Amino acid sequence: MKICVPATSANLGPGFDSLGLALKLRNCVDIKPSNFFSVSIKGEGADNPKMKGNNLFINIFNEHYRNVMGRRDAKFKFTFYNNIPMSRGLGSSSAVIISALASACEAAGVTPVKRRLLNQALEYEPHPDNIAPATMGGFTVSILDRNKVFTQKKKIPPYLKAVMVIPDQPISTSQSRTTLPKAYSKEKAIFNLSHSSFLTAAFFNEDWELLRLAAKDKFHQKQRMRNLPELFTVQKIALDYGALMSTLSGSGSSFFNLLYKEDVPALKQKFETLFPNFRVMVLDFDNDGLQVFR
Repeated sequence: MKICVPATSANLGPGFDSLGLALKLRNCVDIKPSNFFSVSIKGEGADNPKMKGNNLFINIFNEHYRNVMGRRDAKFKFTFYNNIPMSRGLGSSSAVIISALASACEAAGVTPVKRRLLNQALEYEPHPDNIAPATMGGFTVSILDRNKVFTQKKKIPPYLKAVMVIPDQPISTSQSRTTLPKAYSKEKAIFNLSHSSFLTAAFFNEDWELLRLAAKDKFHQKQRMRNLPELFTVQKIALDYGALMSTLSGSGSSFFNLLYKEDVPALKQKFETLFPNFRVMVLDFDNDGLQVFR
């Protein structure tokens, strides 16, 4: 079997820990029965020997295969094809979690149920902003209630593209959270609540011209962007070149820019000229989320 899960961009400005979308950049894992356990990694992380010995996917897979599915130990050959950059705010950890849970189901002969996987994923990722689009695809808005994830999804049309700017410097999610205030004023809370709600409505109504206004944030972006000041320039240029919205991707360091297809080439060229050490990727949106191929 082959399990594939897309990259994600979360928060999207004001939607702290609740909004996200899926990008057509996928991590896949091939799983085959074998006479002995083996792990092979291609792409991101292939040159890191620790990835094979202390692999989050394998740990989650084994735990759910044995404890949740009630199966005895079995030997498999795992081949990972990693395309999602690590520690760049593109949901690489969520992709690992969702693919491991789905793989444990499949290996045990149980068809994965996406909404059930989402709730199981909370054990490893307490915020649904990345795991929801990784599982469901599209644009998602999610809430938590009594340890359950409730998600609404909107498919994103093909005439919109994502231009991702991926710096060569990672930003740790846990470390970046330490830069955030421990409390927010009522005015800032109302600002983000209203803008997050408005952003969600604009996505569902396909009112793209309002996204620039809706994507403003007072909770986390500026504090995190100070870790890599070039990101302020990235955002300004994106908006000057017609981006419908330009937001920090997750906790960074990547930056997400949403554009009409025809506006992409000029912005891509500008980014590549100004930031030769950064990766610039033009991506479609992924409306499928988790996919299982048997």
